[in-house]
Amino acid sequence: MELARIEKLIEKYFEAQTTVAEEKELQAYFSSSEVAQHLEQYTSLFNYFSVAKEEQLAKDIPLKPKRRVNFKWFNVAAAVLIAGYFGYNEYMDYKREKLYQQTKEALFFVSENFNNGTKNLVHFSEFEKSKNKIFK
Repeated sequence: MELARIEKLIEKYFEAQTTVAEEKELQAYFSSSEVAQHLEQYTSLFNYFSVAKEEQLAKDIPLKPKRRVNFKWFNVAAAVLIAGYFGYNEYMDYKREKLYQQTKEALFFVSENFNNGTKNLVHFSEFEKSKNKIFK
């Protein structure tokens, strides 16, 4: 194999751009006895892949059966969430209505006291007229 081609394939391999056929070519090169001295560092890497491919697990792994999802609990959770959402909205509407009524009562109280205060201003205008006559 041509050394320049192998060096280019190694560069492509580490950039994850090689095809399966090119990777097999690299494995064949590194499993041969004609590996260039400056490329010997990659020999163990490619030899590992050929050895690891043949390994098999001798122990059986027991698989647990899939658990079935009980959708009844999803329905219960959805019902609780929906009830909570609408209950919260009703509660907030109630709070807004109560706050509105309290504000209305407070403004009515202020208005009543303001009107009581302005009743006495009629006498003040008579006083003003008398003062103007005297100090003219």
